[in-house]
Amino acid sequence: MASIASLYRYPVKGFSAEALGGTALHPHRRFDADRIYAVENGPSGFDPAAPSYQPKAKFLCLMKNARLAGLETRFDPATHVWSIDGHGAPFAADLSDPAGRAATEAFLTGFMGDERRGPLKVLSAPGHAFTDVGKPYISFINLSSVAAVADLVGEDVDPLRFRANLYLDGLEPWQEFELVGREATLGGARVRFAKRTQRCAATNVNPATAARDLDIPGTLLRNLDHMDCGIYAEVIAGGDVAIGDTLHLHEIETG
Repeated sequence: MASIASLYRYPVKGFSAEALGGTALHPHRRFDADRIYAVENGPSGFDPAAPSYQPKAKFLCLMKNARLAGLETRFDPATHVWSIDGHGAPFAADLSDPAGRAATEAFLTGFMGDERRGPLKVLSAPGHAFTDVGKPYISFINLSSVAAVADLVGEDVDPLRFRANLYLDGLEPWQEFELVGREATLGGARVRFAKRTQRCAATNVNPATAARDLDIPGTLLRNLDHMDCGIYAEVIAGGDVAIGDTLHLHEIETG
């Protein structure tokens, strides 16, 4: 019986995780307050008036910028105040306010140094999330699969390297792949598992040290002939979910 071990959101793309005890899932929507801001690293072509998916490399992201893991950030969804520790004096600004965005851009410009490809710009758009897929999915990681990855690389692996929304206990390693195409009840919500998650170089970054100290995608490819770990799901009926809630798979309809 699988259950939720932890829940996380990542309010600003590429920056640190925020743990939750529970949250509400909404039909055909992404995880609340997840990746609702991103920081453009030079002109990206993103249009807030017509928001659309853009590749992660256009923004500050761990795949390109391991140093981001050296910052500890916190976000207040009620006020949109974002706080940063780990570079000089503690910093805080309201990302919904133009002056707050400008202050944030100036702060991050000093932090990023020669990794800037151009002006840094804080971006957002109503209802848009800067996720790595263009569909309104939430993301899951099977903690047993993370343990299997640790065995493959011969090192401890922090599950937060995979930056998922929901982490599951109680499955066998890689059993999450068998859920694709299935529906399940989770707490008060119903989800449909949609696709496997292919991993990128962001997983090579240690979230505790900001060191790029492992080769997880390469290890997966060499040993398993794929680079997948985790799955995406679509919320098809909304409801509250919390740590400890169990996953109940629905029967496969035939006929």
